[in-house]
Amino acid sequence: MKQQLFALSLGFAGLILATHHAFAQSPAQCAPRDAVVAQLADKYGETRHGVGLVANNTVMEIFASTESGSWTITITTGAGMTCLVASGENYETLAEVLPAPGKGA
Repeated sequence: MKQQLFALSLGFAGLILATHHAFAQSPAQCAPRDAVVAQLADKYGETRHGVGLVANNTVMEIFASTESGSWTITITTGAGMTCLVASGENYETLAEVLPAPGKGA
């Protein structure tokens, strides 16, 4: 289960890298990590469900609420600033079995 969630996190990391340029043109929603995590917990009931290392020692995290289904993807720089990348609804944890090597998707 943890391996699958980690693989999903890496997929989101790729999405972040692919859309990084577009977000660089809009004003960033960033704050110190402690403040962002507290806001996600207090306002949305979200806790961390996944984490991964992105380029330049940036950490990508997925926060979600199992009760409301809300989710948020953040990135945190080495300086401790956390920025919101994406958010949405209907978060669902999957426990799919990966295909055997060479068997295709």
